[in-house]
Amino acid sequence: MNLSVGQPEESDMESASFAVCLPGPLDAAASLDTFRRNGDDLMDRWDGKRLVRALRAGDEWVAYRCVPSGTVKSPVLYVTVGSGGYRDEVATAVQSSFMMPPAEYAGLLRDDPVLARLDALFPGLRPVRQHDLLGALLRAISAQQVNLKWAATTRQRLAERFGCRLMVGGEFVYYLDAVRLAEASVADIRALQFTTRKAEYIIATARAVAEGGLTVERLTTVEDDEVISLLAAIRGIGLWTAEWILARTLGRPRVVAGDLGVRKAVGLAYLGTPLPSEAEVRAATAHWGPSSGIAQQLLLSALVHGVLGSIPAA
Repeated sequence: MNLSVGQPEESDMESASFAVCLPGPLDAAASLDTFRRNGDDLMDRWDGKRLVRALRAGDEWVAYRCVPSGTVKSPVLYVTVGSGGYRDEVATAVQSSFMMPPAEYAGLLRDDPVLARLDALFPGLRPVRQHDLLGALLRAISAQQVNLKWAATTRQRLAERFGCRLMVGGEFVYYLDAVRLAEASVADIRALQFTTRKAEYIIATARAVAEGGLTVERLTTVEDDEVISLLAAIRGIGLWTAEWILARTLGRPRVVAGDLGVRKAVGLAYLGTPLPSEAEVRAATAHWGPSSGIAQQLLLSALVHGVLGSIPAA
């Protein structure tokens, strides 16, 4: 992937750079690698060295670039903002981008040998939050019943057709325009090789954001069950998508028990079965408690790297 393309736009000339120190342990590069593994969707852009994203700050959007440095124990992100006027908003977003373990995590590692071994194998691996609600919802919709590489390809097409491009440090990134998507036809989305149903889901979701007042700020103020109800009212958004929003956008400790990857990982790690039921997954992970986000990420990474079968439960 080549992030550097074209000439900087005028707003790029006003960029500001600064360092953000984060608490360790944190392996930012390993945590971000999920964005590279399945292909560049032009919205969460990670090439192994640099992360380029867009953030909504009030009524405006701003691009920013992060370059990890430091060590796992003392991580630092060097940040460049496409418009210096939004330095504080970007700094706040960067500081909350990696979900850090709660105080209970140390006790969980003492009691759970599976997680203790995975934590040692992947030190500092943390879930990465997705601050853009529309982008996070469409990420989940695009991944329904297809492999994740194809999902990234279709999101790239969606970004190029219905997104807006921003520049930072000579590099570009897209964000999805909810209004443009809300006004699209099913045929417009189908032309990008989404199914008819997914095209309908994408439009319905964009309308909920553009016209229905669905925002991260609104979801932040309500309990988990109400978040799920608000999201499930949108056609095409089910429980597992709503739970990913709870986990990855709102940063709440939620196990996405219906997700195929989560089911496989929990089955291999705890239950000795390749595909347990959603209820079995919830029962097997109930002890994770406030550390559910970290634990879930460790198991999913172990699944991707093919090491779960070598991690004994005791």
